[in-house]
Amino acid sequence: PVVPGEQVCIALLKDVTYLCPYMGAISGQLVITNYKLYFFRPSTAEKEISFVVEVPLCTISRIEKVGGATTASRGTDGRNPYGLEVGCKDMRVLRFVMRQENRQRRMVYEKLQDLCFPASNKTPFFSYIYKEEYAEDANGWMVYSAKSEYHRQGLPVEGWRFTKANSKYELCDTYPQILVVPSPASDDDLKQVAQFRSRNRIPVLSWIHPESQATITRCAQPLVGIGNKRSRDDERYIHLILESNPHAHKLLIFDARPQANAVANVARGGGYEKSEAYTTSELLFCDVHNIHVMRESLRKLQDTCITQNEDKHWLSNLEQTQWLHHIKVILAAATRIADRVESGKSSVLVHCSDGWDRTAQLTSLSMIMLDSYYRTIEGFIVLIEKEWLSFGHKFQQRVGHGDKNHSDSERSPVFLQFVDSVWQMTQQFPTAFEFNDHLLILILDHLYSCLFGTFLYNCDRERRKEEVKKRTKSLWSLVYSRQDDFHNALYVSAYHNHVLLPVPAVRHLEFWSSYYARWNPKMKSQEPVQERHKELLKIRDHLRKKVEDLERQLAAKQLSS
Repeated sequence: PVVPGEQVCIALLKDVTYLCPYMGAISGQLVITNYKLYFFRPSTAEKEISFVVEVPLCTISRIEKVGGATTASRGTDGRNPYGLEVGCKDMRVLRFVMRQENRQRRMVYEKLQDLCFPASNKTPFFSYIYKEEYAEDANGWMVYSAKSEYHRQGLPVEGWRFTKANSKYELCDTYPQILVVPSPASDDDLKQVAQFRSRNRIPVLSWIHPESQATITRCAQPLVGIGNKRSRDDERYIHLILESNPHAHKLLIFDARPQANAVANVARGGGYEKSEAYTTSELLFCDVHNIHVMRESLRKLQDTCITQNEDKHWLSNLEQTQWLHHIKVILAAATRIADRVESGKSSVLVHCSDGWDRTAQLTSLSMIMLDSYYRTIEGFIVLIEKEWLSFGHKFQQRVGHGDKNHSDSERSPVFLQFVDSVWQMTQQFPTAFEFNDHLLILILDHLYSCLFGTFLYNCDRERRKEEVKKRTKSLWSLVYSRQDDFHNALYVSAYHNHVLLPVPAVRHLEFWSSYYARWNPKMKSQEPVQERHKELLKIRDHLRKKVEDLERQLAAKQLSS
Protein backbone atom coordinates (compact mmCIF):
# COMPACT_ATOMS: atom_id res chain seq x y z
CA PRO A 1 0.00 0.00 0.00
CA VAL A 2 1.44 3.37 -1.03
CA VAL A 3 0.43 6.87 0.05
CA PRO A 4 -0.17 9.63 -2.56
CA GLY A 5 3.21 10.86 -3.82
CA GLU A 6 5.07 7.69 -2.79
CA GLN A 7 7.23 5.93 -5.39
CA VAL A 8 9.16 2.68 -5.29
CA CYS A 9 12.94 3.25 -5.32
CA ILE A 10 14.18 -0.32 -4.90
CA ALA A 11 11.70 -2.92 -6.09
CA LEU A 12 11.28 -6.41 -4.70
CA LEU A 13 14.51 -7.70 -3.26
CA LYS A 14 14.10 -11.42 -2.74
CA ASP A 15 16.11 -13.68 -0.44
CA VAL A 16 16.19 -11.15 2.39
CA THR A 17 15.86 -12.51 5.93
CA TYR A 18 14.55 -10.40 8.79
CA LEU A 19 15.98 -11.47 12.16
CA CYS A 20 12.98 -10.84 14.38
CA PRO A 21 14.09 -10.62 18.03
CA TYR A 22 10.87 -12.35 19.10
CA MET A 23 10.01 -14.83 16.34
CA GLY A 24 13.41 -15.71 14.89
CA ALA A 25 14.47 -15.56 11.23
CA ILE A 26 11.76 -14.74 8.69
CA SER A 27 12.46 -14.93 4.95
CA GLY A 28 10.72 -12.45 2.73
CA GLN A 29 11.03 -9.56 0.32
CA LEU A 30 12.17 -5.98 0.81
CA VAL A 31 10.84 -2.86 -0.90
CA ILE A 32 12.18 0.66 -0.40
CA THR A 33 10.11 3.65 -1.47
CA ASN A 34 10.80 7.37 -1.08
CA TYR A 35 8.75 7.23 2.15
CA LYS A 36 9.23 3.85 3.83
CA LEU A 37 11.10 0.60 4.19
CA TYR A 38 8.69 -2.31 3.70
CA PHE A 39 9.54 -5.95 4.42
CA PHE A 40 6.94 -8.69 4.00
CA ARG A 41 6.60 -12.44 3.85
CA PRO A 42 4.25 -13.32 0.99
CA SER A 43 1.34 -15.40 2.26
CA THR A 44 1.34 -18.98 1.05
CA ALA A 45 -2.27 -19.85 1.77
CA GLU A 46 -5.10 -17.42 1.14
CA LYS A 47 -6.08 -17.21 4.79
CA GLU A 48 -2.58 -16.77 6.19
CA ILE A 49 -1.75 -13.20 7.15
CA SER A 50 1.58 -12.22 5.68
CA PHE A 51 4.19 -10.88 8.09
CA VAL A 52 4.96 -7.18 7.57
CA VAL A 53 7.58 -4.76 8.93
CA GLU A 54 7.02 -1.16 7.88
CA VAL A 55 9.12 1.86 8.89
CA PRO A 56 8.89 5.44 7.58
CA LEU A 57 12.41 6.36 6.43
CA CYS A 58 12.67 9.47 8.64
CA THR A 59 11.94 7.27 11.68
CA ILE A 60 15.28 5.56 11.01
CA SER A 61 18.10 7.11 13.04
CA ARG A 62 21.05 4.94 12.00
CA ILE A 63 21.98 2.34 9.37
CA GLU A 64 24.99 0.09 9.92
CA LYS A 65 26.58 -2.69 7.92
CA VAL A 66 27.03 -5.75 10.12
CA GLY A 67 28.87 -9.02 9.57
CA GLY A 68 31.98 -9.09 7.41
CA ALA A 69 32.22 -10.55 3.94
CA THR A 70 34.46 -13.36 5.20
CA THR A 71 33.18 -16.21 7.32
CA ALA A 72 35.95 -15.61 9.87
CA SER A 73 34.66 -12.18 10.86
CA ARG A 74 31.14 -13.53 11.08
CA GLY A 75 31.84 -15.62 14.12
CA THR A 76 31.55 -19.38 14.25
CA ASP A 77 28.16 -19.35 15.94
CA GLY A 78 26.59 -17.44 13.04
CA ARG A 79 25.47 -14.69 15.41
CA ASN A 80 26.73 -11.86 13.28
CA PRO A 81 25.46 -12.66 9.79
CA TYR A 82 26.15 -10.45 6.78
CA GLY A 83 23.55 -7.70 6.42
CA LEU A 84 22.25 -4.40 7.77
CA GLU A 85 21.16 -3.16 11.18
CA VAL A 86 18.61 -0.35 11.22
CA GLY A 87 18.04 1.61 14.45
CA CYS A 88 14.70 3.44 14.71
CA LYS A 89 13.46 6.33 16.83
CA ASP A 90 10.35 4.33 17.82
CA MET A 91 12.31 1.81 19.98
CA ARG A 92 12.91 -0.76 17.22
CA VAL A 93 16.22 -2.20 16.05
CA LEU A 94 15.77 -4.13 12.78
CA ARG A 95 18.30 -6.65 11.50
CA PHE A 96 18.26 -7.85 7.88
CA VAL A 97 20.43 -10.65 6.47
CA MET A 98 21.33 -10.40 2.78
CA ARG A 99 23.16 -12.46 0.22
CA GLN A 100 26.73 -11.44 -0.47
CA GLU A 101 26.66 -11.80 -4.24
CA ASN A 102 25.43 -9.03 -6.57
CA ARG A 103 26.16 -6.29 -4.00
CA GLN A 104 22.64 -6.30 -2.66
CA ARG A 105 23.63 -4.91 0.73
CA ARG A 106 25.65 -2.05 -0.70
CA MET A 107 22.79 -0.97 -2.96
CA VAL A 108 20.27 -0.97 -0.07
CA TYR A 109 22.71 0.77 2.30
CA GLU A 110 23.46 3.58 -0.16
CA LYS A 111 19.81 4.07 -1.08
CA LEU A 112 18.80 4.26 2.59
CA GLN A 113 21.61 6.74 3.34
CA ASP A 114 20.26 8.88 0.49
CA LEU A 115 16.60 8.74 1.50
CA CYS A 116 16.56 8.59 5.32
CA PHE A 117 18.45 11.81 6.00
CA PRO A 118 16.99 14.65 3.90
CA ALA A 119 18.25 17.36 6.30
CA SER A 120 21.85 16.10 6.04
CA ASN A 121 21.60 15.54 2.27
CA LYS A 122 19.87 18.91 1.63
CA THR A 123 16.93 17.18 -0.08
CA PRO A 124 13.22 17.89 0.62
CA PHE A 125 11.33 16.01 3.33
CA PHE A 126 8.71 13.57 2.05
CA SER A 127 6.00 15.80 3.56
CA TYR A 128 6.63 18.21 0.65
CA ILE A 129 5.90 15.37 -1.81
CA TYR A 130 2.93 13.84 0.06
CA LYS A 131 -0.22 14.58 -1.92
CA GLU A 132 -3.13 13.27 0.17
CA GLU A 133 -6.33 15.29 -0.24
CA TYR A 134 -8.30 15.91 2.96
CA ALA A 135 -11.81 17.35 3.17
CA GLU A 136 -12.00 21.12 3.53
CA ASP A 137 -13.64 20.82 6.97
CA ALA A 138 -10.73 18.63 8.11
CA ASN A 139 -7.98 21.15 7.35
CA GLY A 140 -5.61 20.73 10.29
CA TRP A 141 -3.83 24.03 9.65
CA MET A 142 -7.03 25.88 10.61
CA VAL A 143 -7.44 24.28 14.06
CA TYR A 144 -5.22 26.70 15.99
CA SER A 145 -5.41 30.46 15.98
CA ALA A 146 -3.55 32.24 18.78
CA LYS A 147 -6.11 35.07 18.90
CA SER A 148 -9.07 32.65 19.11
CA GLU A 149 -7.42 30.62 21.88
CA TYR A 150 -6.67 33.73 23.98
CA HIS A 151 -10.26 34.94 23.40
CA ARG A 152 -11.53 31.54 24.60
CA GLN A 153 -9.56 32.12 27.81
CA GLY A 154 -11.42 35.43 28.24
CA LEU A 155 -8.77 37.89 27.02
CA PRO A 156 -8.32 40.78 26.76
CA VAL A 157 -8.92 41.44 30.48
CA GLU A 158 -7.75 44.16 32.80
CA GLY A 159 -4.01 43.86 33.40
CA TRP A 160 -3.16 42.05 30.13
CA ARG A 161 -2.88 43.14 26.50
CA PHE A 162 -1.99 41.76 23.09
CA THR A 163 1.24 43.03 21.55
CA LYS A 164 2.53 42.92 17.98
CA ALA A 165 6.08 43.72 19.07
CA ASN A 166 7.11 40.32 17.68
CA SER A 167 5.10 40.45 14.44
CA LYS A 168 8.35 40.23 12.42
CA TYR A 169 10.11 38.06 15.03
CA GLU A 170 12.40 40.98 15.90
CA LEU A 171 11.78 40.87 19.67
CA CYS A 172 12.44 37.11 19.98
CA ASP A 173 13.02 34.92 16.93
CA THR A 174 11.81 31.70 18.63
CA TYR A 175 8.52 33.14 19.94
CA PRO A 176 5.22 33.39 18.01
CA GLN A 177 4.05 36.65 16.42
CA ILE A 178 1.17 37.30 18.84
CA LEU A 179 2.08 37.62 22.53
CA VAL A 180 0.09 38.58 25.64
CA VAL A 181 1.93 40.78 28.16
CA PRO A 182 1.07 42.94 31.21
CA SER A 183 -0.88 46.05 30.08
CA PRO A 184 1.34 48.66 31.82
CA ALA A 185 4.45 47.36 30.00
CA SER A 186 5.13 49.25 26.77
CA ASP A 187 6.72 47.62 23.71
CA ASP A 188 9.95 49.49 24.54
CA ASP A 189 9.88 47.94 28.03
CA LEU A 190 9.63 44.50 26.40
CA LYS A 191 12.82 45.17 24.43
CA GLN A 192 14.66 46.09 27.63
CA VAL A 193 13.43 42.95 29.41
CA ALA A 194 14.41 40.80 26.41
CA GLN A 195 18.04 41.84 26.82
CA PHE A 196 18.09 40.33 30.32
CA ARG A 197 16.46 37.00 29.41
CA SER A 198 18.22 34.09 27.69
CA ARG A 199 17.48 34.02 23.92
CA ASN A 200 15.31 37.15 24.45
CA ARG A 201 12.53 34.87 25.73
CA ILE A 202 10.65 37.31 27.96
CA PRO A 203 7.86 36.31 30.39
CA VAL A 204 4.57 36.06 28.44
CA LEU A 205 1.13 34.69 29.25
CA SER A 206 0.25 31.03 28.64
CA TRP A 207 -3.01 30.68 30.59
CA ILE A 208 -5.30 32.75 32.80
CA HIS A 209 -7.77 31.41 35.36
CA PRO A 210 -11.33 32.34 34.31
CA GLU A 211 -12.38 33.34 37.84
CA SER A 212 -9.38 34.29 39.99
CA GLN A 213 -7.28 35.88 37.17
CA ALA A 214 -4.31 33.83 38.43
CA THR A 215 -1.93 33.24 35.52
CA ILE A 216 0.67 30.83 34.18
CA THR A 217 3.46 32.70 32.39
CA ARG A 218 6.61 31.31 30.78
CA CYS A 219 10.07 32.59 29.88
CA ALA A 220 13.80 31.72 29.90
CA GLN A 221 16.36 32.19 32.69
CA PRO A 222 17.59 35.68 33.63
CA LEU A 223 21.14 36.55 32.53
CA VAL A 224 22.53 37.13 36.02
CA GLY A 225 26.01 35.71 35.42
CA ILE A 226 29.02 35.75 37.75
CA GLY A 227 28.86 39.54 38.01
CA ASN A 228 25.47 39.19 39.74
CA LYS A 229 23.86 41.51 37.19
CA ARG A 230 20.44 43.04 37.78
CA SER A 231 17.86 44.59 35.50
CA ARG A 232 15.43 47.13 36.94
CA ASP A 233 13.24 46.69 33.85
CA ASP A 234 13.03 42.93 34.37
CA GLU A 235 12.31 43.30 38.11
CA ARG A 236 9.54 45.85 37.43
CA TYR A 237 8.10 43.65 34.67
CA ILE A 238 7.95 40.60 36.98
CA HIS A 239 6.18 42.78 39.56
CA LEU A 240 3.60 43.82 36.91
CA ILE A 241 2.73 40.13 36.36
CA LEU A 242 2.04 39.82 40.09
CA GLU A 243 -0.03 43.03 40.16
CA SER A 244 -2.37 41.78 37.43
CA ASN A 245 -3.66 39.18 39.93
CA PRO A 246 -5.67 40.89 42.73
CA HIS A 247 -5.57 37.79 45.00
CA ALA A 248 -1.81 37.16 45.16
CA HIS A 249 0.86 38.73 47.35
CA LYS A 250 3.80 36.83 45.86
CA LEU A 251 4.62 35.64 42.37
CA LEU A 252 5.71 31.99 42.46
CA ILE A 253 8.64 31.31 40.14
CA PHE A 254 8.98 27.62 39.31
CA ASP A 255 12.49 26.96 38.00
CA ALA A 256 12.23 23.53 36.37
CA ARG A 257 15.92 22.72 36.96
CA PRO A 258 17.63 21.14 39.96
CA GLN A 259 19.10 23.95 42.09
CA ALA A 260 22.68 22.77 41.46
CA ASN A 261 22.17 23.09 37.69
CA ALA A 262 20.68 26.58 38.04
CA VAL A 263 23.69 27.65 40.13
CA ALA A 264 26.08 26.10 37.56
CA ASN A 265 24.35 28.13 34.84
CA VAL A 266 25.45 31.33 36.59
CA ALA A 267 29.01 30.59 35.48
CA ARG A 268 27.77 30.40 31.88
CA GLY A 269 26.10 33.79 32.09
CA GLY A 270 22.65 32.51 33.09
CA GLY A 271 21.16 32.05 36.54
CA TYR A 272 17.96 32.46 38.51
CA GLU A 273 15.89 35.14 40.26
CA LYS A 274 17.54 36.00 43.58
CA SER A 275 15.29 37.10 46.43
CA GLU A 276 17.18 40.36 47.07
CA ALA A 277 16.36 41.55 43.53
CA TYR A 278 12.89 40.01 43.16
CA THR A 279 11.43 40.87 46.56
CA THR A 280 7.79 40.10 45.69
CA SER A 281 8.44 36.63 44.34
CA GLU A 282 9.25 33.19 45.72
CA LEU A 283 11.57 30.81 43.87
CA LEU A 284 10.95 27.04 43.82
CA PHE A 285 13.20 24.49 42.08
CA CYS A 286 11.52 21.46 40.45
CA ASP A 287 14.49 19.08 40.02
CA VAL A 288 13.71 18.07 36.44
CA HIS A 289 16.99 16.92 34.88
CA ASN A 290 18.46 18.21 31.63
CA ILE A 291 18.14 16.84 28.08
CA HIS A 292 21.31 14.72 28.36
CA VAL A 293 20.10 12.82 31.44
CA MET A 294 16.74 12.16 29.74
CA ARG A 295 18.38 10.95 26.52
CA GLU A 296 20.47 8.45 28.48
CA SER A 297 17.38 7.28 30.39
CA LEU A 298 15.53 6.60 27.11
CA ARG A 299 18.54 4.69 25.73
CA LYS A 300 18.46 2.40 28.78
CA LEU A 301 14.70 1.99 28.39
CA GLN A 302 15.16 0.97 24.75
CA ASP A 303 17.82 -1.59 25.75
CA THR A 304 15.48 -2.96 28.42
CA CYS A 305 12.59 -3.30 25.97
CA ILE A 306 14.58 -5.25 23.37
CA THR A 307 16.58 -7.50 25.71
CA GLN A 308 15.90 -11.17 25.08
CA ASN A 309 15.58 -12.41 28.67
CA GLU A 310 13.43 -9.44 29.63
CA ASP A 311 11.25 -11.40 32.02
CA LYS A 312 13.79 -12.45 34.64
CA HIS A 313 14.98 -8.99 35.68
CA TRP A 314 12.23 -6.90 34.08
CA LEU A 315 11.32 -4.77 37.10
CA SER A 316 14.88 -4.16 38.26
CA ASN A 317 15.97 -3.29 34.69
CA LEU A 318 13.03 -0.89 34.35
CA GLU A 319 13.95 0.71 37.68
CA GLN A 320 17.56 1.22 36.54
CA THR A 321 16.45 3.22 33.50
CA GLN A 322 15.01 5.85 35.92
CA TRP A 323 12.40 6.60 33.23
CA LEU A 324 9.36 6.43 35.52
CA HIS A 325 11.23 8.41 38.16
CA HIS A 326 11.74 11.25 35.65
CA ILE A 327 8.06 11.11 34.63
CA LYS A 328 7.14 11.31 38.32
CA VAL A 329 9.29 14.43 38.88
CA ILE A 330 7.75 16.17 35.84
CA LEU A 331 4.20 15.29 36.92
CA ALA A 332 4.91 16.32 40.53
CA ALA A 333 6.10 19.77 39.42
CA ALA A 334 3.11 20.28 37.10
CA THR A 335 0.73 19.17 39.87
CA ARG A 336 2.27 21.68 42.30
CA ILE A 337 1.82 24.45 39.74
CA ALA A 338 -1.83 23.51 39.07
CA ASP A 339 -2.56 23.27 42.80
CA ARG A 340 -1.03 26.67 43.60
CA VAL A 341 -2.93 28.33 40.74
CA GLU A 342 -6.28 26.69 41.59
CA SER A 343 -6.27 26.45 45.39
CA GLY A 344 -3.83 29.22 46.24
CA LYS A 345 -5.04 31.61 43.49
CA SER A 346 -1.35 32.32 42.94
CA SER A 347 0.19 33.51 39.69
CA VAL A 348 3.06 31.35 38.48
CA LEU A 349 6.08 32.00 36.25
CA VAL A 350 7.77 28.90 34.79
CA HIS A 351 11.23 28.69 33.23
CA CYS A 352 14.19 26.37 32.76
CA SER A 353 17.38 27.48 30.98
CA ASP A 354 16.07 28.52 27.56
CA GLY A 355 12.36 28.03 28.19
CA TRP A 356 11.63 25.63 25.35
CA ASP A 357 12.04 22.13 26.87
CA ARG A 358 11.13 21.58 30.53
CA THR A 359 9.14 24.82 30.56
CA ALA A 360 6.81 23.51 27.82
CA GLN A 361 6.38 20.23 29.73
CA LEU A 362 5.34 22.01 32.94
CA THR A 363 3.08 24.70 31.44
CA SER A 364 1.21 22.30 29.14
CA LEU A 365 0.71 19.57 31.77
CA SER A 366 -0.53 22.03 34.40
CA MET A 367 -2.88 23.56 31.81
CA ILE A 368 -4.35 20.09 31.09
CA MET A 369 -4.93 19.65 34.83
CA LEU A 370 -6.60 23.06 35.20
CA ASP A 371 -8.60 23.41 31.98
CA SER A 372 -10.89 20.63 30.74
CA TYR A 373 -10.84 22.07 27.19
CA TYR A 374 -7.30 20.71 26.76
CA ARG A 375 -8.62 17.24 27.59
CA THR A 376 -10.75 17.21 24.42
CA ILE A 377 -9.34 16.18 21.03
CA GLU A 378 -9.51 19.74 19.69
CA GLY A 379 -8.14 21.28 22.89
CA PHE A 380 -5.21 18.86 23.05
CA ILE A 381 -4.26 19.77 19.48
CA VAL A 382 -4.51 23.49 20.33
CA LEU A 383 -2.30 22.94 23.39
CA ILE A 384 0.44 21.22 21.34
CA GLU A 385 0.25 23.91 18.65
CA LYS A 386 0.43 26.68 21.24
CA GLU A 387 2.78 25.61 24.03
CA TRP A 388 5.10 23.40 21.96
CA LEU A 389 5.09 24.46 18.32
CA SER A 390 4.43 28.21 18.45
CA PHE A 391 6.67 28.77 21.49
CA GLY A 392 9.63 27.16 19.80
CA HIS A 393 10.30 23.71 21.24
CA LYS A 394 13.20 22.66 18.99
CA PHE A 395 11.57 19.62 17.35
CA GLN A 396 14.11 19.56 14.53
CA GLN A 397 17.03 19.26 16.94
CA ARG A 398 15.43 17.24 19.73
CA VAL A 399 14.08 14.60 17.32
CA GLY A 400 16.80 14.97 14.68
CA HIS A 401 14.43 15.02 11.68
CA GLY A 402 16.30 13.67 8.66
CA ASP A 403 19.68 14.14 10.34
CA LYS A 404 22.21 11.31 10.07
CA ASN A 405 24.18 12.32 13.17
CA HIS A 406 22.30 9.89 15.44
CA SER A 407 24.52 10.57 18.47
CA ASP A 408 23.93 14.33 18.37
CA SER A 409 23.91 15.69 21.93
CA GLU A 410 20.98 18.00 21.10
CA ARG A 411 18.58 15.06 20.80
CA SER A 412 16.31 14.35 23.72
CA PRO A 413 12.88 12.76 24.37
CA VAL A 414 11.36 15.93 25.88
CA PHE A 415 8.09 15.75 23.92
CA LEU A 416 7.86 11.96 24.40
CA GLN A 417 8.00 12.52 28.18
CA PHE A 418 5.16 15.03 27.92
CA VAL A 419 3.01 12.53 25.97
CA ASP A 420 3.88 9.74 28.44
CA SER A 421 2.84 12.06 31.31
CA VAL A 422 -0.49 12.73 29.57
CA TRP A 423 -0.97 8.96 29.17
CA GLN A 424 -0.29 8.50 32.92
CA MET A 425 -3.07 11.03 33.61
CA THR A 426 -5.47 9.16 31.31
CA GLN A 427 -4.77 6.02 33.37
CA GLN A 428 -5.54 7.79 36.65
CA PHE A 429 -8.62 9.56 35.22
CA PRO A 430 -9.93 7.18 32.53
CA THR A 431 -13.22 9.04 31.99
CA ALA A 432 -11.87 12.62 31.95
CA PHE A 433 -10.21 12.64 28.51
CA GLU A 434 -12.07 12.71 25.20
CA PHE A 435 -9.17 10.98 23.40
CA ASN A 436 -7.63 7.52 23.82
CA ASP A 437 -4.04 6.33 23.60
CA HIS A 438 -4.38 5.63 19.85
CA LEU A 439 -4.21 9.40 19.37
CA LEU A 440 -1.10 9.70 21.56
CA ILE A 441 0.65 6.88 19.68
CA LEU A 442 -0.34 8.35 16.30
CA ILE A 443 1.13 11.72 17.32
CA LEU A 444 4.42 10.09 18.37
CA ASP A 445 4.61 7.97 15.20
CA HIS A 446 4.20 11.04 13.01
CA LEU A 447 6.53 13.09 15.18
CA TYR A 448 9.21 10.87 13.60
CA SER A 449 7.73 9.96 10.19
CA CYS A 450 7.95 13.43 8.53
CA LEU A 451 4.84 12.53 6.52
CA PHE A 452 3.25 15.77 7.73
CA GLY A 453 4.73 19.25 8.11
CA THR A 454 3.36 19.71 11.64
CA PHE A 455 6.53 18.93 13.63
CA LEU A 456 9.15 20.05 11.10
CA TYR A 457 11.72 22.72 12.05
CA ASN A 458 12.40 24.43 15.38
CA CYS A 459 10.04 27.41 15.58
CA ASP A 460 7.25 29.44 14.04
CA ARG A 461 9.62 31.68 12.08
CA GLU A 462 11.38 28.73 10.40
CA ARG A 463 8.08 27.05 9.48
CA ARG A 464 6.83 30.28 7.93
CA LYS A 465 10.06 30.69 5.97
CA GLU A 466 9.81 27.11 4.66
CA GLU A 467 6.10 27.63 3.77
CA VAL A 468 5.10 24.55 5.75
CA LYS A 469 1.39 25.46 5.82
CA LYS A 470 1.23 26.06 2.08
CA ARG A 471 3.33 23.14 0.91
CA THR A 472 2.65 20.29 3.36
CA LYS A 473 -0.31 18.61 5.04
CA SER A 474 -1.10 18.87 8.75
CA LEU A 475 -1.20 15.81 11.01
CA TRP A 476 -4.42 17.21 12.49
CA SER A 477 -6.14 16.76 9.09
CA LEU A 478 -5.59 13.02 9.50
CA VAL A 479 -6.84 13.15 13.10
CA TYR A 480 -10.05 14.96 12.10
CA SER A 481 -10.70 12.63 9.17
CA ARG A 482 -10.48 9.60 11.51
CA GLN A 483 -11.84 11.17 14.69
CA ASP A 484 -13.92 8.13 15.72
CA ASP A 485 -10.74 6.03 16.04
CA PHE A 486 -9.40 8.37 18.70
CA HIS A 487 -12.55 8.82 20.75
CA ASN A 488 -12.39 7.50 24.32
CA ALA A 489 -15.59 5.49 24.81
CA LEU A 490 -15.41 6.00 28.59
CA TYR A 491 -15.35 9.82 28.33
CA VAL A 492 -17.97 11.66 30.39
CA SER A 493 -18.51 15.39 30.24
CA ALA A 494 -19.21 15.54 33.99
CA TYR A 495 -15.49 16.34 34.42
CA HIS A 496 -15.89 19.57 32.44
CA ASN A 497 -15.04 22.06 35.13
CA HIS A 498 -13.01 19.72 37.31
CA VAL A 499 -9.36 20.27 38.10
CA LEU A 500 -7.42 16.99 37.90
CA LEU A 501 -4.52 16.54 40.29
CA PRO A 502 -2.87 13.18 39.54
CA VAL A 503 -0.91 11.33 42.23
CA PRO A 504 2.72 11.81 41.19
CA ALA A 505 4.19 8.76 42.93
CA VAL A 506 6.03 5.96 41.13
CA ARG A 507 3.72 3.36 42.69
CA HIS A 508 0.81 5.06 40.88
CA LEU A 509 2.61 5.27 37.54
CA GLU A 510 2.63 2.53 34.92
CA PHE A 511 4.99 1.41 32.19
CA TRP A 512 3.31 2.33 28.89
CA SER A 513 3.74 -1.07 27.28
CA SER A 514 1.25 -0.46 24.46
CA TYR A 515 3.70 2.15 23.16
CA TYR A 516 7.23 1.18 24.25
CA ALA A 517 6.82 -2.59 24.01
CA ARG A 518 4.22 -2.80 21.24
CA TRP A 519 6.65 -4.60 18.91
CA ASN A 520 7.05 -7.47 21.38
CA PRO A 521 4.20 -10.01 21.00
CA LYS A 522 4.90 -11.37 24.52
CA MET A 523 4.11 -7.97 26.03
CA LYS A 524 0.91 -7.33 24.11
CA SER A 525 -1.56 -5.88 26.56
CA GLN A 526 -5.05 -7.30 26.81
CA GLU A 527 -7.82 -5.68 24.82
CA PRO A 528 -8.48 -2.38 26.62
CA VAL A 529 -11.80 -2.01 28.44
CA GLN A 530 -12.65 1.02 26.34
CA GLU A 531 -12.50 -1.01 23.10
CA ARG A 532 -15.07 -3.43 24.50
CA HIS A 533 -17.06 -0.46 25.80
CA LYS A 534 -17.03 1.08 22.31
CA GLU A 535 -18.45 -2.14 20.84
CA LEU A 536 -21.18 -2.25 23.49
CA LEU A 537 -22.10 1.37 22.75
CA LYS A 538 -22.43 0.50 19.05
CA ILE A 539 -24.72 -2.44 19.92
CA ARG A 540 -26.74 -0.17 22.22
CA ASP A 541 -27.17 2.45 19.47
CA HIS A 542 -28.15 -0.25 16.98
CA LEU A 543 -30.78 -1.71 19.36
CA ARG A 544 -32.07 1.76 20.22
CA LYS A 545 -32.58 2.45 16.52
CA LYS A 546 -34.37 -0.88 16.12
CA VAL A 547 -36.73 -0.06 19.01
CA GLU A 548 -37.52 3.34 17.46
CA ASP A 549 -38.25 1.71 14.08
CA LEU A 550 -40.55 -0.87 15.68
CA GLU A 551 -42.34 1.82 17.69
CA ARG A 552 -42.91 3.80 14.48
CA GLN A 553 -44.26 0.72 12.69
CA LEU A 554 -46.56 -0.04 15.63
CA ALA A 555 -47.86 3.55 15.71
CA ALA A 556 -48.49 3.44 11.94
CA LYS A 557 -50.41 0.14 12.29
CA GLN A 558 -52.56 1.51 15.10
CA LEU A 559 -53.38 4.59 13.01
CA SER A 560 -54.38 2.54 9.98
CA SER A 561 -56.56 0.21 12.05
